[in-house]
Amino acid sequence: MTDAPVRPLPQLTPWNEWWWTSGADGALRFARCPLCAKWVNPAQARCPFCHDGLPAPEPVAGTGTVVGFTVNVQQWLPEFPPPYVIAVVELDEDPTLRITTNVVGCPPEEVRIGQRVAVGFDHQEDVWVPVFHPVEGPDRPGLVDLPVVDAPTPIGTRPKFEDRVVVSGIGMSRVGRRLMVDPLGLTVDACLEAITDAGLTVADIDGVASYPGPMGHGMSEGGVSALVEALRLQPTWVNGGPETPGQIGSIISGMLAVASGLCRHVLCFRTVWEATYAQLGREGRLPPEPGRVSGTSQEFRFPFGATSAANWIAITASQYFHRFGGGRETLGWIALNARANAARNPAAIYRDPLTMDEYMDARMVSSPLGLYDCDVPCDGAVAVIVSAAETAGDLRVTPLKVEAVGTRITERLTWDQGTLTHLPQIFGPAAHIWTRTDLRPADVDVAQIYDGFTFNCLSWLEALGFCGIGESAEFLDGGKRIALDGELPLNTAGGQLSAGRLHGYGFVHEAVTQLRGAGGDRQVAGEPRVAMVAAGGGVPTGCFLLRTP
Repeated sequence: MTDAPVRPLPQLTPWNEWWWTSGADGALRFARCPLCAKWVNPAQARCPFCHDGLPAPEPVAGTGTVVGFTVNVQQWLPEFPPPYVIAVVELDEDPTLRITTNVVGCPPEEVRIGQRVAVGFDHQEDVWVPVFHPVEGPDRPGLVDLPVVDAPTPIGTRPKFEDRVVVSGIGMSRVGRRLMVDPLGLTVDACLEAITDAGLTVADIDGVASYPGPMGHGMSEGGVSALVEALRLQPTWVNGGPETPGQIGSIISGMLAVASGLCRHVLCFRTVWEATYAQLGREGRLPPEPGRVSGTSQEFRFPFGATSAANWIAITASQYFHRFGGGRETLGWIALNARANAARNPAAIYRDPLTMDEYMDARMVSSPLGLYDCDVPCDGAVAVIVSAAETAGDLRVTPLKVEAVGTRITERLTWDQGTLTHLPQIFGPAAHIWTRTDLRPADVDVAQIYDGFTFNCLSWLEALGFCGIGESAEFLDGGKRIALDGELPLNTAGGQLSAGRLHGYGFVHEAVTQLRGAGGDRQVAGEPRVAMVAAGGGVPTGCFLLRTP
C-alpha cells in the first residue's frame, strides 16, 4: 500500500464531524452512553440499549485485535492502488466495538487474524482517517460470537397468509453482457412474457412491485413509475424500493398485498444493466458521480478502499476459515457446480467447463475470493406474477403454492458490527422460515440460493440448516451433494456465478421452472415438489419455499 493513497472522503455533517476529525489530537473516539455506559458504533441520536441516554464522544486507547481481513488486489479506485489490507479491528474496550479500517506498516502477507494493532491517522484535507499498524504483543484468539437464533417452532395459527397466494407466471428477457439496449425495454419484455405465461392480460394487473426502485449504476430500469407509464397500467397498489427482505422481498410484498385482498395479480420485476452501464462509463458516455461519500453504507467503508461487496464478504470469509478451518477449495466446489449447471442452460452467459485447477489459478480479487468466486454482471430482466389463490382456475398453467417465507431481522444491520463468521442478515430469515411450515430442510428437492459470491451461498447453506455451522466442506463432499443428481441440487441454471447476475429474481424464475418440470437438460429428476429460494446478504434478506399443489 502506498504511504498516502488518495481516499474517497466522507461528507462531513454536524453529526459525524467529531468522528472524522477526532484524530486531530491523536485520539480515536467512539460514542458512549452516559447512562448505561454502552459503546455505540456507528453513533446514534439515542442509545439503542437503554433508549434513554444521549451518546457522546469518548476517547479509547486505540489498540485492538484483527478479527477479519482481506488483501484487496483489484483496482477499484484510480488513486488508491492495490494491494492493500482492509480489516475489521475489535477495540480493546469492548468485544462488540469494531471498526473497518486499513492495516498499514507491514507487508500485506504478514497481516493475520488475532494480530495486535494500534491506531494512527491519515490526514487528508479536513478528515483524519483512522488506520492501524501492528504492535508488539501476543496474538489473541480473534474469534467472534456466533449468532444466537431461537430454535424453529412450527406455526400454530392457520391459515397463513401464504395460503392465500400463488405464483402464476414468470418471464425473462434476453440476458447477456453489454447488450447496449434500453433497460426499460428489457423490463417490458420480461413483464409481457410473464403476463402471457399466466394467461392474463395487461388489464388484469392491479398491483406492481419492484426492487430497488429508481437507482443508478445500472441497477434499475427506473422503477415502478417507469413501468406503469410504459405499459399504461392502472394498479391499485405499488411498491418499490431497496429496503425489503432482500431483492425477492419485493415479491413477498406482492404476496402480502394479494393476501390482504388489495390486489388479485401483482406484477413483480427486477432489471439490471450493469454490463452496459460499465461499458458506457469506460467510453465516457456516462458522467462520473461527483462529491464526497455519505450514508453509513459508504461513509465507513469507502475511505478505506472497501468499495465493493467483494471486500466486505471476503473479510467475513477470512473469519469463517480462521474459526472452522478449510479454505478456498470449499468455495471452489460451489463455483464448479454453478458452471456445470450453466453448461446445460442455453441462456447462461458462461458455459465453458471449469476445473478446480482453473478456479484456484484464477487471479485474486480480494482474498480469499478470486475471479470465479464473483458473480457475472450482466443485462437482463425477470418478472414474476403473484396471484390470489382463488384465481387458480382462471390461469393458463397450474400455479405454484407458497409454503412459507422468512423475513426476520435478528442481527446488526451492518457488515462489520454484527455477524462476522457468516454473511450478515441470513440467520434471522433462515430460522424464521422454518417457523412457518412443518417442512424441514430434508424436504427440499431443489435449492436456488443467492451466490453473488461463493461465500454467500456457503453462508445460506449453513444458516438454513442444510448442514451444521462450519460443516460446509464436509457437506459439499467435493460437489457431489449439490450436483444436479445429488441430494440437494443447487442453482440448477448456473446461478449468478455463471448464468448472470439477475440479482435474486433469476433464482425465483429457475425455481418455478424446476417445479414445473420445464428445465430441459438441467431438469432435476424425480418430479421435484419443494424449492427453496434465498436471496441477499449483508442487508435485510429474505427466503421462501415454493411447492407444487
